[in-house]
Amino acid sequence: MAMLENLHKGDRPLQALAGVMAAGLLILLGGLWYVQIVAGKKYAEEQVAQSFRTVRIPAVRGKILDREGRILAENRPAYHASVYLEALSPYFRQTYAILVSNEAARVRAQYQRNLSREERATLARAARYMVASNIVSRLGLLLGQPAELSPAAFHAHYDQRRALPLPAVMDLNSNQVARLLENTILPIGVDLEVQPARIYRHGSLAAHVLGYLRKDNSSFEGEEAFFNYRLPDYRGVIGIEGVFDAQLRGRAGVKSVLVNYLGYRQSENIWTPAEPGMNVVLTLDTELQRVAEKALEQAGRDTGQPTRGAVVVMDVQSGDLLVLASAPAYDPNDFLPSISPELMEQLNDPNLRPFINRATQERYPPGSIFKIVTALAALEAGVLDPREIYQCKGYAQVGDTRIDDTAPPGPYDFLRAFKLSSNDYFIHYGMRAGLDAILRVGQRLHLGERLELPTGQNDGGFFPTRAWINQRRARGIIWSDGDTANICIGQGYVAVTPVQMAVMTAAIANGGRVLQPRLVQRIEPMEITGLGENVVEYPPRLWGELGINPHHLELVREAMLADVEDPDATGRRAAVPGYRIGGKTGTAEVKQGRRLVDKITWFVAFGPYEQPRYAVVVMVESGASGGYTCAPVAAQIFKAIRDREQTAPLAMMPTP
Repeated sequence: MAMLENLHKGDRPLQALAGVMAAGLLILLGGLWYVQIVAGKKYAEEQVAQSFRTVRIPAVRGKILDREGRILAENRPAYHASVYLEALSPYFRQTYAILVSNEAARVRAQYQRNLSREERATLARAARYMVASNIVSRLGLLLGQPAELSPAAFHAHYDQRRALPLPAVMDLNSNQVARLLENTILPIGVDLEVQPARIYRHGSLAAHVLGYLRKDNSSFEGEEAFFNYRLPDYRGVIGIEGVFDAQLRGRAGVKSVLVNYLGYRQSENIWTPAEPGMNVVLTLDTELQRVAEKALEQAGRDTGQPTRGAVVVMDVQSGDLLVLASAPAYDPNDFLPSISPELMEQLNDPNLRPFINRATQERYPPGSIFKIVTALAALEAGVLDPREIYQCKGYAQVGDTRIDDTAPPGPYDFLRAFKLSSNDYFIHYGMRAGLDAILRVGQRLHLGERLELPTGQNDGGFFPTRAWINQRRARGIIWSDGDTANICIGQGYVAVTPVQMAVMTAAIANGGRVLQPRLVQRIEPMEITGLGENVVEYPPRLWGELGINPHHLELVREAMLADVEDPDATGRRAAVPGYRIGGKTGTAEVKQGRRLVDKITWFVAFGPYEQPRYAVVVMVESGASGGYTCAPVAAQIFKAIRDREQTAPLAMMPTP
């Protein structure tokens, strides 16, 4: 009261003090208003940013199925034992206190000083590792397998991913899962986690079609680019896994983790659930693929070395690829979670080259199977009368070049020349027809054109064109009669892939329709409810018409039948009792200069002869001959087809 009276009496010092106090109060209120009202939103956002961590949750990857819905690639639940670090936080502090007490006493006694900040930080790291390592060791004892925690791995996880559980023991078996679930007293912080893991049921079966995965935790196109953490995820590298990666992988989800001021997890919730990937349905027939791969492997045993080759089985009416096999293969399971350096070194073998898809990616000289093209060209040109007798000499003389014949000298009509694969005969009539006639037939079969199969491994081979020949002529490189003679028998400037030869064989069998090979039937949601799901269909496609006289095609089919059924034919080892097959053998030479370095052996066939439905192509590198090495492989495939048709006729009907 006295102060107020003095103020009213005009006590100037007191009035000045009151003014200062009032100004200070106004400043304090103004600052409080700014913090609460103006900057409050900013501080709240910063607090949220410091309190929440976003985590990328991979979606369940779609399945890969064969034409009958049989699973080739799927996901299985993988069980992992993890340690939640927030549960260990009190024990970190206790162990740290013990370590600091002991070390501080030692340092004071020895050096008469206190612990530095760096020394205390080192002790804190050691304490955390001691606690976590002890928990992991106890977990290993419980699970019945040794378990060790790498110091580097632990410290990296603590520093960078503290809000996430620490992976301790991965991929538990069923007995270990049961032990964890049945044990009422688990080591502190330990819990069981379940994540989807990719599995290829049949190991290396159709490996080059399926492809493999590689660990990749990065954000994908169309996803939120920023995440604090990313749970383990994979990206398709090659094959169906690679080409259809976007469809198979689905869309990742997001969860938020609330952390405390030390960075430990307090709670979590899902912001956006992951959307599972789509299933990819192939045209392959798993059981026929298995038969083909086993037969191809046996062909290699017969040559005394690991098989290097390919098998293609194609539906001649729709273009569906029922078998697409390449040897040697690899097991896609070996890449999960990551492949060992030792195994990767084996897969990079420069001689075997298991990563190469020999059915679609590698180009080979076709050898005598190309005589099918030469025969059609000569028949269409009107220079070949199938009844006319040509006296073969046992070799062909073209200018200064002599080309040996594998067929003996003597009189040949078309049928005998085809089944005995006479070089002299086909060079003679191919030269009479002329290069352009041969080029026309090859180009209608799309030789030299790349097939866009969804394997990520495609090659178009090589087939000459007049433009290419003229370009070389402009550089002074003249196309010779010897070049034409070589191409007549599938040597020289022609190289093909096995799948291209399947297209050729199918066109002969079906009456001249050149079909695009089809490997994928459709892409469909993982769960079909019938409520209008988005299904993407890949219908069969006609590539073009061969434009060959039907009578000439029939003559070639009859010659292919003779090459299998006649007792003196080169393809007789492909014969299957009760199932008529038309085929053609081939053996091509691979030379470096004049030196023979390898042989490529072939057998192409179709069946049944009366109503063709299947084209089969077998190629083996370093084989003995097409008839000896490759024809028996085709026989095994046609036997499997015959047996299945006899027991369940409808099961083998090709599905368009």
